[in-house]
Amino acid sequence: MSDAHWLALTTISGIGGVTARKMIDRFGDIEAIFAAKVKELVEIPRVTEVMAQQILAASIEQLESELLSLSEDGIDLLTWDDSRYPQSLAFLPDAPLVLFIRGLIKNTDEQAVAIVGTREPSRSAIELAMTLGRELASRGLTVVSGLALGIDTAAHRGAIESGRTLGVLGSGIRFIHPKENIELAEEIISRGAILSELPPNSPPRGQSLMARDRVISGLSKAVIVIEAGEKSGSLDTAAKAKKQGRLVYALPGSPGTDQLIAGGALRLDATLIDFDKLAKDIR
Repeated sequence: MSDAHWLALTTISGIGGVTARKMIDRFGDIEAIFAAKVKELVEIPRVTEVMAQQILAASIEQLESELLSLSEDGIDLLTWDDSRYPQSLAFLPDAPLVLFIRGLIKNTDEQAVAIVGTREPSRSAIELAMTLGRELASRGLTVVSGLALGIDTAAHRGAIESGRTLGVLGSGIRFIHPKENIELAEEIISRGAILSELPPNSPPRGQSLMARDRVISGLSKAVIVIEAGEKSGSLDTAAKAKKQGRLVYALPGSPGTDQLIAGGALRLDATLIDFDKLAKDIR
């Protein structure tokens, strides 16, 4: 029943990847956490008595029913114990405890590149995102993005034409956001997967949209930012990529990308991209 135990742990407010690792290190495995005593649980840094009580009060049987409902909807659950959980994410200190997915994640998806940018791109930026998605996917790189309007959508569509793509949601997997991309999400599922760390019925919130940025970058060996404003969420993805030790590329010509290049991001010139070399460098 370990999947249900993992699911239960995600329902406890305040427990993320860092705290979960400390708990598993202390108790040995996920099920042992739920067999521990309150006084043992509160010895873990940041675990309060209220949180400990919530852990011990978790209804595992009810969550088993929820897992069955997920399965009936074609939703899979990946946990740290699952060999299918992406290894590139698993090594991050703040890795999601669980991933809800529709579609299929393959070992080859470890060779991935994120393509992100503004929701209101120029026509040339849309065309470039589609070209990058298509050309890099055709060279065996899985294209990762956030299913948002604009650059994300173009990158996914380009990748679908020639290879695999993963869409990381900032909402629950039953709550596709934005609604304009519901059809695109189904296309992505046929050529990869959509995934979320959030409970399946969760609506999008600002905090969740920001949190998913670390998943987008964490799944990828490199992040390419095509066009972005000064306060674009893409800059957050780039910052998290840098912190995770990923490569960061940026296309000059917009305030956000120029800022990234000034800060050390690798410059990509749209008319001079050698796709074979770029794919090789990202690998």
